[in-house]
Amino acid sequence: MPSSMNRVRVYLVDDHPLMRASLASLLKQELNIVVCGEAQSADVAEREIVEKNPDLVILDISLDGGSGFEIIKALRDSCPSLKIIVLSMHDEKLYAERCIRKGANGYVMKREPSKRIVDAIRLVLCGKMALSEEVVSGFAAKFLDGKKSEGGALLSELSDRELEVFNLLGQGMASRKIAASLGINVKTAQAYCHRIKQKLHLSTATELLREATRWHHDSSDF
Repeated sequence: MPSSMNRVRVYLVDDHPLMRASLASLLKQELNIVVCGEAQSADVAEREIVEKNPDLVILDISLDGGSGFEIIKALRDSCPSLKIIVLSMHDEKLYAERCIRKGANGYVMKREPSKRIVDAIRLVLCGKMALSEEVVSGFAAKFLDGKKSEGGALLSELSDRELEVFNLLGQGMASRKIAASLGINVKTAQAYCHRIKQKLHLSTATELLREATRWHHDSSDF
């Protein structure tokens, strides 16, 4: 960690004001860290991060007005040296690898103790990845023998965009609202729903909605 004369500048991206306030309060307790800005939407975050040039960004992948996966990729392209930690409620077994592939340096679930966030910051600033032992073991298993991560076997077949649509369905959003949230047209959103239904071997839209709602509920315990 840098000295107190050269503090780490952190930018926060989360669409929940209370979460941002909690994070800011936590980080202000660290002498070597300063919060240099925050945003609740992808478009504001991308613009301000380029302007403010922080050392590290902590972001959720469920954001207003854009895809968390896309903002990770965009930031990696525009700010190659920027460190990115994803802090999310979503199951790391399903999301962590996708985020790392896009360019994130770490993944922490929101239900983890606050100390885990500070530890993750220290790790990525030292050039290491901040991942749980379970995720690292899953990566190793896939590398050695091609096994899929445990849990969510069918969901792992979904593309990043399909997984985002599935998550929004689980939050009770209709196709039109999903389209607005992701910046796509309604027909495209409906096409994604159709492909998700096929990949999950579901017969009807009702079954798809029920499965999405159940999964979102099960993964929301943080």
